[in-house]
Amino acid sequence: MLPIDAAAHGSRWRHRHPLEKALLGFGLTVSAVCLPPWPGGPLVAAVTLAVLLGPAGVAGRQLWRAFRIPLGFCFTGAVPLLFAVGGPAGPVSLAPDGPRHAAELLLRTSAASLGVLLFAFTTPVSDVLPRLVRAGVPGPVVDVALVMYRIGFLLLDSLAKIRRAQAARLGHTSRAAAWRSLAGLAATAFVRAFDRASRLQSGLAGRGYDGTLRVLVPESALSWRFLAASGTLLAALITATLVLKGLYL
Repeated sequence: MLPIDAAAHGSRWRHRHPLEKALLGFGLTVSAVCLPPWPGGPLVAAVTLAVLLGPAGVAGRQLWRAFRIPLGFCFTGAVPLLFAVGGPAGPVSLAPDGPRHAAELLLRTSAASLGVLLFAFTTPVSDVLPRLVRAGVPGPVVDVALVMYRIGFLLLDSLAKIRRAQAARLGHTSRAAAWRSLAGLAATAFVRAFDRASRLQSGLAGRGYDGTLRVLVPESALSWRFLAASGTLLAALITATLVLKGLYL
């Protein structure tokens, strides 16, 4: 199991309805995208961090390990805005408003990523997928997603075991040995994936699979107090951003 999935299963908000956490997490994400990047981005990021490290109970080290990957993509996407291609200044030159546009994009995307992580760190995928059928998503699509979610963890576990076995047999002592080990790892994972899929199909057929996977969904009632608090927080955040924006102008 990935660290973020383990954190979601052990979260303080584990038993809250996914809709409550979706309203808060994706509401913060939409606010980061739609509000002015300054001061909206820093405000959204600060509020999201406060919720993650406070009421949600996410460990700071776990959050940083998960956040540094999307943060790298945010920086990668912002760097091209610093340059202009073509024009009188030459084939490649610094864009006149490049730093401002790059900073705005970085503020928006990093704050939006924190909003998505808020939902991911508090809501296991196994709680969300079965409920999508009630939301109108076709059942076969949800079934395929559930199966792939399960098989993904099995394959990751198999890959970890194969890598440990290769390392114990000195499979990473040189560059040539590392390439051979990598090729063997890919070949073994490919074969095991098909074997897992075949065994899964046989198991489902033996249990009378009729086209629908029936799973138990933990019952959780919507907390209107939590929804009202989330709505109030988002409204206050939007109001504060627009007021500060007006003062800044």
